[in-house]
Amino acid sequence: MGGETQPTSGSRQRIDKWLFFTRMVKSRSLAQSHVQSGHVRINGERCSHPSQMVKPGDRIELTLERRDIVLIVRLAGERRGPYEEARLLYDDQSPPPDEAKRLTPYEQAIRATGTGRPTKKERRAIDRLMSDED
Repeated sequence: MGGETQPTSGSRQRIDKWLFFTRMVKSRSLAQSHVQSGHVRINGERCSHPSQMVKPGDRIELTLERRDIVLIVRLAGERRGPYEEARLLYDDQSPPPDEAKRLTPYEQAIRATGTGRPTKKERRAIDRLMSDED
């Protein structure tokens, strides 16, 4: 068990299995739905079938919720192992994440006037305006 190795570099594997083994998605069914919804590209071409095969050297572009990932296939996987083992299956070519402006806790707590939920004072003013119209 402890001596398990990844398959040889010449092997091919289904894209849904490969995404699952690399720990990019939590389940094969999620990988299949990503592929079918067009969020996966292999060598620049949209992949629409989870059974499409990938081989070492292929470029995988994956669009996830919060970021885009670009991977180069190194090996096909045998199982969904720990991260250290999964990391051997690909080279990460992803662009660095966008530097979103980090807000301080104070800046997060303060809201611009007129945005968000109305305060109690603003609600009362709205109620007064509504009753004046009647």
